[in-house]
Amino acid sequence: MGKDFNHLIRVIWLLFVVGWMGSVAAKPVELPNPGQKDTCPVCGMFVAKYPEWIATVLYKDGHAHHFDGAKDLFKYLLDLQKWAPNHHVSEIQAIGVTEYYGLTLIDARKAFYVVGSDVLGPMGHELIPLETRDDADEFLKDHKGSSIVLFNDVTLEQLTGLDAGVFK
Repeated sequence: MGKDFNHLIRVIWLLFVVGWMGSVAAKPVELPNPGQKDTCPVCGMFVAKYPEWIATVLYKDGHAHHFDGAKDLFKYLLDLQKWAPNHHVSEIQAIGVTEYYGLTLIDARKAFYVVGSDVLGPMGHELIPLETRDDADEFLKDHKGSSIVLFNDVTLEQLTGLDAGVFK
């Protein structure tokens, strides 16, 4: 029961609290921009250097954490106790990712993510956020992606695979 069971419970809780992912297109979200000294809590990189990859978690108290890509955002969300032990999923107000084509911040919960493409982000292989399923299908074909996943379907196994260059 141990580690795998605890991970499953965390993922189920995340899905329950953050909400169900519909199949509608992602909409733009208003979130604070990272400052020049803001670093990704997962990898430590300066986030503002990579504006086309920024992802943001905004808490209800106005505090924000910024990331240099969707991959690190999901690592953070799927193991919040490791990356932000004083924060809880229930305190999250909004989550945004930078959409690949429009370079606008969209609702991460409604985005479509291409896994395993030939497009690299600041931390190598990346989840590529897209606003619509049609955009994701086109991107998958054009950039040799392996699959399209929704917010609630992203797993630590996929993220580890991206880091290792192994895609499912």
